[in-house]
Amino acid sequence: MSVMITGLSTRGGIEVLKKVTTAVTLTAGLALSVSANAEELRLLTWGGYAPQEVIDQFEKETGIEVKVTLSNNEDMISKLRATRGAGFDLAQPSQDRVASAQQEFRIYKPMDMSKIDSKPYIQSMLKSTQSSTTVNGKAFGVPHVWGTSGIIANLPEGQDSYRYTDLCSSDYAGSVSYRLKRPTLIAFAFDLGEDPFAAYNDVEKYTQIMGKVEEKLIACKSNVKTYWSGSDNLLNLLRSGEVTLAMGWDAGGWKLGDEQENIRYVAPESGALGWIDTFVLPARGQNDEAAYKWINFVNQPEIAAKITASAGQFTASAEAAKFVDEKLSKKYQASFDQAALDNIKWYPPVPAGLEAIEGRVLDRIKAAQ
Repeated sequence: MSVMITGLSTRGGIEVLKKVTTAVTLTAGLALSVSANAEELRLLTWGGYAPQEVIDQFEKETGIEVKVTLSNNEDMISKLRATRGAGFDLAQPSQDRVASAQQEFRIYKPMDMSKIDSKPYIQSMLKSTQSSTTVNGKAFGVPHVWGTSGIIANLPEGQDSYRYTDLCSSDYAGSVSYRLKRPTLIAFAFDLGEDPFAAYNDVEKYTQIMGKVEEKLIACKSNVKTYWSGSDNLLNLLRSGEVTLAMGWDAGGWKLGDEQENIRYVAPESGALGWIDTFVLPARGQNDEAAYKWINFVNQPEIAAKITASAGQFTASAEAAKFVDEKLSKKYQASFDQAALDNIKWYPPVPAGLEAIEGRVLDRIKAAQ
């Protein structure tokens, strides 16, 4: 900060005044305070990933104000596309939405790994995420929160195993819910015996697979009570009993299991879909230093455990499990034996243009009578 005093030249160095008034000293001090307090981190993230107690602790330790905007994958990319990567200092798209979005829209900037404390990470997850978010030899993301989507069942007498296509069974007519988004298309493709990930770079094959899924979902559209749009919306539908079978996230199923014993999360026979939400730097973010501080702060084991408690999902912090609630750990183990873990289908990077194919399929399913 510079303070201009009439009659004092500063071009060749500041002349030292023997007398400085108290008023100027106080004004300068206040200006410095305002300047320090004005530093902020604009975070574009998912619900539960930045709990207030974590924000409060970060602000207290760093003096950086955190401004949170809640979003989802589609909305994050849309916001950053519209501003060409401006408006936020840190964002959290899933790892399969980084490389393709960067190649197509140039909305991120590379990570400076020298500013990332890599020690607390699950190393295999860190390496995998760096690899999947690399464009032209530069990594654009690091992992943060991960989890799966599968089947959430609310049945008085549940069965031992489920398939995604059970959502089309007449046994659950009128009491089914899922998102009308790409994860549902991917899940049904696997359950119909296809491998959509293997066809990512084969447009003709992928279009054929999506056509098969489209036909199935239109044929059983009458089974759907409603397409859920938010986690709270789905949880309320399951709580009330309006919906008895749904495709949803593991955290939601575990949360409801605490409330009602007959509700549980199940990894489907064809495999749960695994996702990793990352940290990325928007191309025109204004405070990279604050972004790096936040990344390193939340990856500390005890802080990461607080995020797990808030979001219900585990993080890439290797030692955080030691601080996580024992009940949550047991629910995780109940949903995933070793075979289920080995069968998780991890999302690879989405090639540019692929979502346009899926978007047309989703539009036709939505419009079908």
